[in-house]
Amino acid sequence: MQLNGKRKISIVSTLHYIRLVYRFALFVLLLISYIRYRMFSADPILESAEKIPAIIYVTWAVFAVEMVMRFFPSKYESPGCQKQFARNYIKSGSTEISIPDNNAAVLIALIWIVFNGIFGALYLTGILDDGIMILLCSAYSVCDIICILFFCPFQTWFMKNKCCSTCRMYNWDYAMMFTPLFFIRKPYSWSLLALSVALLIRWEITFYLHPERFSEKTNDYLQCKNCTEKLCAHKKQLHSLWKQIEQYSSERIRRLRK
Repeated sequence: MQLNGKRKISIVSTLHYIRLVYRFALFVLLLISYIRYRMFSADPILESAEKIPAIIYVTWAVFAVEMVMRFFPSKYESPGCQKQFARNYIKSGSTEISIPDNNAAVLIALIWIVFNGIFGALYLTGILDDGIMILLCSAYSVCDIICILFFCPFQTWFMKNKCCSTCRMYNWDYAMMFTPLFFIRKPYSWSLLALSVALLIRWEITFYLHPERFSEKTNDYLQCKNCTEKLCAHKKQLHSLWKQIEQYSSERIRRLRK
């Protein structure tokens, strides 16, 4: 649907923005709590949260529900994670399965393990504490939505895929997000990590058993004409707006210099 020549934001994209708001709010609250702990000898992040169990319960429930929903077909989820389901496999007539970004996905996995291994080593040596690992996890959750809505370095620099719908590693997001929780020995942290790993394993098993569902050449569900998210149109509008702002700023500076 068009409005004044511009495409309306889709329901799926709207849900992404809602996630961005509450994940960013959570990150800010955690950051404030950590600063208070360091500067004013307040309670550490986990101890502060455990004094009000509802905070942990609600946060845990929100992320757990998000992950559980990924195990089932849903019209409120991105096509990027929905292509794994049989009902979303629309035969194109071609039998040529092409997944050109599979090697890039392996490289990203190795980089991510090494990158987080450094933080893990610093944690085990006592240089970093639980608060930093929780903050890192929260920062990852914000960056996850930024990758979807605005800019994804994995797509641009490694995968080279056209959009999130064709992303080889879409359902890796929660496992990557919760990687730092491996070092936090709490039932609520390890349960989130375990659920995210289960989601990743399910994704990978489906990929190797049914690669035809993940290839744009064999699955018409991944074609632009069948996309319900329309995120690329939204991104183009944002890029256009950003260019207009840059042009306006440049023009204002030029006039002020006269």
